[in-house]
Amino acid sequence: MFGRWCVHRCSGPALAVAVRVAATDFLAGERGGSSGCSTLFPAVRETSRRGMSPMTITAEESYNRTNPPSDGPVLWHLALVSGASGTSLDAGLAGLTARYTASLTHEDVPVRIRTLGSGGGHRGAVLAGEGGATELGAKASAGTTASVAFMFPGLGDHYLDMGRDLYRDFPVFRSAVDNCADALVPELGVDIREVVFPGPTPGTRTAPAVDLRRMLGRDTAPQSENERRLNATRFAQPALFVIEYALARLWESWGARPSIMIGYSLGEYVAATLAGVLSLNDALTLVARRAALIDTLPHGAMLAVTLPEEQVRPLLGADLSLSAVNGPEFCVVAGPEPAVEALAQGLTEQGVVHRRVQSTHAFHSSMMDPIADEVTELARTLTLNAPRIPYISNVSGRLITDQEATDPGYWGRHLVSTVRFADGLNALGAADLLLETGPGQTLSSLATVARGSAAATVVASMRHPLESHSDSAVALKALGRLWLAGADIDWAGFPASELDIVADGATTAARDTGAHTATATEQELHGLWARLLKTDQLPHDVSFFEVGGNSLLATRLALRIKRTFGTELSLRQVYEWATLSRMATAIDTLSAGGELTHPEGGSSHTGNSLARFTLPNGLTVSHQNEAETRHFYEDIFDHRTYAKNGISLPDGATVVDVGGNIGLFTLFAHYEAKDVRVFTFEPAPPMFELLSQNVAEHGVNAHLFNIGISDTEAEADFTFYPRSSGMSSFHPDEAEEKHNLRTIIANQQKADADAEVAELVSSDELIDVRFEAIEFTATLRPLSAVIREQGIERIDLIKIDVQKSERQVIDGIADEDWPKIQQMVLEAHDADGEVGRLVELLENRGFTVRAEQDELYVGTDIHNIYAVRGAR
Repeated sequence: MFGRWCVHRCSGPALAVAVRVAATDFLAGERGGSSGCSTLFPAVRETSRRGMSPMTITAEESYNRTNPPSDGPVLWHLALVSGASGTSLDAGLAGLTARYTASLTHEDVPVRIRTLGSGGGHRGAVLAGEGGATELGAKASAGTTASVAFMFPGLGDHYLDMGRDLYRDFPVFRSAVDNCADALVPELGVDIREVVFPGPTPGTRTAPAVDLRRMLGRDTAPQSENERRLNATRFAQPALFVIEYALARLWESWGARPSIMIGYSLGEYVAATLAGVLSLNDALTLVARRAALIDTLPHGAMLAVTLPEEQVRPLLGADLSLSAVNGPEFCVVAGPEPAVEALAQGLTEQGVVHRRVQSTHAFHSSMMDPIADEVTELARTLTLNAPRIPYISNVSGRLITDQEATDPGYWGRHLVSTVRFADGLNALGAADLLLETGPGQTLSSLATVARGSAAATVVASMRHPLESHSDSAVALKALGRLWLAGADIDWAGFPASELDIVADGATTAARDTGAHTATATEQELHGLWARLLKTDQLPHDVSFFEVGGNSLLATRLALRIKRTFGTELSLRQVYEWATLSRMATAIDTLSAGGELTHPEGGSSHTGNSLARFTLPNGLTVSHQNEAETRHFYEDIFDHRTYAKNGISLPDGATVVDVGGNIGLFTLFAHYEAKDVRVFTFEPAPPMFELLSQNVAEHGVNAHLFNIGISDTEAEADFTFYPRSSGMSSFHPDEAEEKHNLRTIIANQQKADADAEVAELVSSDELIDVRFEAIEFTATLRPLSAVIREQGIERIDLIKIDVQKSERQVIDGIADEDWPKIQQMVLEAHDADGEVGRLVELLENRGFTVRAEQDELYVGTDIHNIYAVRGAR
């Protein structure tokens, strides 16, 4: 029922992530470096963030937060909304979204706090910019503040134009980059801005839609001249340091001050700079000269290996070094090319998953020894201070001590020592929120593996290189997520104003009836929409599918348009001409005998995956497709598909949800019994983002994993249908999937027979729209690997719903883990007697088993299998 996919550039261990991730290739590019700054966060010199006064903000910071980044309206605006009740908040968010969808011309600052009445215990956020406005979510305040830890990535996450939009839109970021660039010219002989931001300002950024080889780090296409220059170590390390330092300054200007910090190799140098160990000028000198020294060394190689440290060390021999320990079963080995290649061959023979890391040198290995003393002597010429903000040492995996930070020899040892990043993540302790402060999103994924973080505790603040989002939008969205999570940030520094629901509603109405004059056709069409959608709050420039429409309602709309106007509008044209004003224009054009051409920007599929929907039981969820959400709700909550035939959930149960989609079953388990703990797997980034938000909003005790479950460590192609996510599959069979969808829809229609609708429901046009596909690659892991890593001793219920991959999930459960499983419900496709084989397998494992087919699926090969251990 639920589709599975993810966009990772890594494989191997499961990355249980709380945010959408697109990790670099095993996160193992060169991540050493240096940094420096003295007083970036002066308010936390003696105490942790929780001890600082909210009034300790400088005049410069105040200016940076309240003045626009450039003349005129901002390109992106984040509205942070506070309300006394969920009802008033929802109304305010809806009004703002409609208002900003029309125009941003009235906003001259990037961030503004909007209060409803006296404000209160409910928070929401709206991000507006290119393409309209999006609600980021709504949440009741926990009543306490959440501490924030900064995480700084290392090389491997860098890319051309990283932070370019931030440089354009935010003076704080731009000033920091400019100051660093000017200081680096004597060391580099070039302007680092020309290296990071080559060429003219790009127009609309478009990332490759399905560049899977590049996503997986397997791109063998030649690099451009600009890419080669940036990837050269002597430029890459200073460039990454500059961007991360500037991003930290931007977060500082927004009132975010870390309670603790951690960096990955080069990222530790950024953390040391922010803590005041190094001055900015000393840090830039150290970064640039260290990078130049590395460039003089022989090239080497690196290999990421999915084994625990104790199993990797015996494999190293004399030539190889353990470069990094990134997770419980996730290490990186480095050394000379022949030795690395020999290790890779041996691991292949043993069936151990491994991956070559794209790298010019063997970083954090003995191949760095020849320059370690030079780095030490260079550090000896600098002023080293005790840290004013606590941060984690890569060398020890613990909080750095004053003695270590001020010892020149530490910086030489850091160059050659193993990066103990997994230990460091565990040492972050009680930090509530982890903010990735640099390009990419890979540290976020590693953080949740090491810490088992729940959803919404890890936030990335820069885009992945393959994403087409604006840098500014990503950063502002991250700020919005911290607002929703109750982050310990000085929110008082942002400009604030009261949000008047009535006034904003009137503004929206005036836009519809004043600035926009509806034609007679549009007025008539408005009535058709209102009757179908059960609301008359229908702005003229919002898509039918963004105000509650779906494909079935669209078929009814097409029929009513034909009856009312005598004009046939095809289903595809309904999708293409989806707003009231566009659709009215299309009707008038066809009525006059004209022809329609595809309208620019007319698609209904906007990628807005944050629409909210109130379920019949009163729960509010974020979702992608209302019709599909209603179907899943009926299946899970009304029909109790996963809680019948002897299946029950005791208080304190441990539940595994394989195929989480947007999280409705995870929510069901949460509300079905007390103190339930859920492990949920959903590798599709759009679905995973919705899952994360829903779990966070409802306070579910859930561990979320952005992977697919199978019988081996692997990667697999995945076909994702945005408008029919439940039909998405690792094993696509378009003919079968279209047959099943036609059959299910027809079964749904039996209770409300409409001959004309039924004809449209089964039409090729409807089916083709529903099966517009996107191809991706997913990372897969056996379930037993996760059971072992998470220390799961008992599973009270496992639900498996993976669209023809159920056999692989079952085969990925090791013999020793079967006794832990007490109950199982799985959706199975009865291809060549597969249901019978699965029933026999489960009976042999000690379960009492029952297979049945829901009346909704009669005519398809879809069945449900229920297994209860020992029941008779």
